[in-house]
Amino acid sequence: MATNEIQGNALNNMEVDKTPFTASMLFPLFRATLWGLTGYFAAAWITALVLNTVIVNPLPATVGYVVGLVCWLMGSGVWEGWIRRAFGGKEAPTYTGIERYFRFGPDSKSTAVRYVVLNIVTFFFAGMAAMAIRVQLLTPDSTSWWLSEVQYNQTFGIHGLEMLLGVAASAIVGGVGYYLIPLMLGTRNVVFPKLLGLSWWLLPPAIFAIFMSPTIGGFQTGWWGYPPLAQNSGSGIVWYVLGAATLLFASLLGAVNIAGTMVYMRAKGMSLGRVPIFVWGLFAAATILVVESPATYTGALMDLSDMIAGSHFYTGPTGHPLAYLDQFWFLFHPEVYVFALPAFAIWLEILPAAAKRPLFARGWAIAGLVGVSMLGAMLGVHHYFTAVSDARMPIFMTMTETVSIPTGFIYLSAIGTIWGGRLRINAAVLLVLMAMMNFLIGGLTGIFNADVPADLQLHNTYWVIAHFHYTILGAVIFTWIAALYWWFPKVTGRKINEFWGKFHAWWFFVFFNCTFFPMFIAGIEGMNRRIAIYLPYLHGINLFISISAFFLGAGFLIPLANLLYSWRYGPKAEPNPWGSNGLEWQIKSPTPYVAYPAGTEPEVVGPNDNYAPGAKEPFVWVPTPSK
Repeated sequence: MATNEIQGNALNNMEVDKTPFTASMLFPLFRATLWGLTGYFAAAWITALVLNTVIVNPLPATVGYVVGLVCWLMGSGVWEGWIRRAFGGKEAPTYTGIERYFRFGPDSKSTAVRYVVLNIVTFFFAGMAAMAIRVQLLTPDSTSWWLSEVQYNQTFGIHGLEMLLGVAASAIVGGVGYYLIPLMLGTRNVVFPKLLGLSWWLLPPAIFAIFMSPTIGGFQTGWWGYPPLAQNSGSGIVWYVLGAATLLFASLLGAVNIAGTMVYMRAKGMSLGRVPIFVWGLFAAATILVVESPATYTGALMDLSDMIAGSHFYTGPTGHPLAYLDQFWFLFHPEVYVFALPAFAIWLEILPAAAKRPLFARGWAIAGLVGVSMLGAMLGVHHYFTAVSDARMPIFMTMTETVSIPTGFIYLSAIGTIWGGRLRINAAVLLVLMAMMNFLIGGLTGIFNADVPADLQLHNTYWVIAHFHYTILGAVIFTWIAALYWWFPKVTGRKINEFWGKFHAWWFFVFFNCTFFPMFIAGIEGMNRRIAIYLPYLHGINLFISISAFFLGAGFLIPLANLLYSWRYGPKAEPNPWGSNGLEWQIKSPTPYVAYPAGTEPEVVGPNDNYAPGAKEPFVWVPTPSK
């Protein structure tokens, strides 16, 4: 990209904050924690006293959670940074230094960094739950020395919910997307920055409550919360429901920001045909959440009402348990595409820059992203073919298999982009290629889940676990780490260690496949999921899976160490280390607080993924028009 005089002056005047860290910056975090815990115990105790019960019962736990969440938000800075102004007070100043990472504020970049940190922490603890599951399954009858069957059920329920809503739902969308969407669109912030900031502060209490649910009785439903088992599952189910509802609401706030920012805050000259492909992936995911999450969110609260208010939406003589399944899966199968669509878009963002070739069939790729988003709303019933009438089966079987068509557009775009190119293989690109291979296996095996005769045989077996992990862990988490490696210089100004990045990629790929591919075989052989004790003939394959899983889990320490070490001591990166045409790479690294200073703005004259020889530069810098 050519640098004109205006751009050069702007870049020279953009300073990166170098304020040293001090312990006092952590005060909002400590205050929020103190206020949240105090609010919870006070409200739960008062409610229990009024009802003449104990604080771990469902209603006191619910009231305590709600009050504690509000107190946590007020302590984090929401009061002085937003609400106080509505009561005639003075709003706190906006912090631009390091302290903005530890308090509520409107900066989307600091919100995104908090997402990355929280996703990593949540991934660690949810991963430890997975390791506990595999320890349990080392032997066919290991409950006598490790977890009881009740504890096992609690463990896999916590693992599933935290990995899905605490990690996969926000790893790419939150940690990568919220950082990049303003930079890629050429704007200084998102359309509702305080709502976006609020979305992160909703997460820690929800994640903590789900992890701590065993302390008030736990839950036995897995991550689904199905009634009527939920109503007879232990008091911890209320924290499951409240935590899940809070996480979904946080995702909805982010989705509104993604959609609004793309529609209303694009740079001059950025038509829809010139919007970066990653932003299109985020937009496709956001539309799913905006349209479909209210149904599932409402279903969760109706389920909670059955537990604490004695209503009968899903239970009792007038309740309909299958109605919960319709509401639950109306979002939670499309939710998989909330995870996957941004990952697909990252493939199409990285590969053209690495191959130095134009993105192949760009229009068809966008159609694929939008098509998956639209079709994904119509196929959730395949999750419970065993419980629906015969008339519904062929309809949802057809819709589920049809979604492979727009997914094929995305794959053909990626393959066409690298076909005949000279692909520069760094750690990020290697992980992207591995993610494509993993998702291909996940997608092909998903056809069997969509086909009614096969699904009736494979339903509720380890085949489903293998398929699901190939699509989410194998594709989304691989891509998440690739994205962290690729845009790491943008955030820190340094590069990761390529040797250890590639070493981890191969470690991850080998032990991932050693862990989950045998699960297809175990499922065909009759290994049911969600069980703590299994028949002895399945011992050998479960032993192999568990040992592979331990190596896979240990391998995650490699990228964590690589990122931490590189953040402090990694080699300094060039301004545009990958030679990308992306607008985010045309400003200083690490990104200053104000990415596009007053007096200049980018004007888009072409798509950012056209790397054809002789192609014109996609951006020029022009003076900001005076009002």
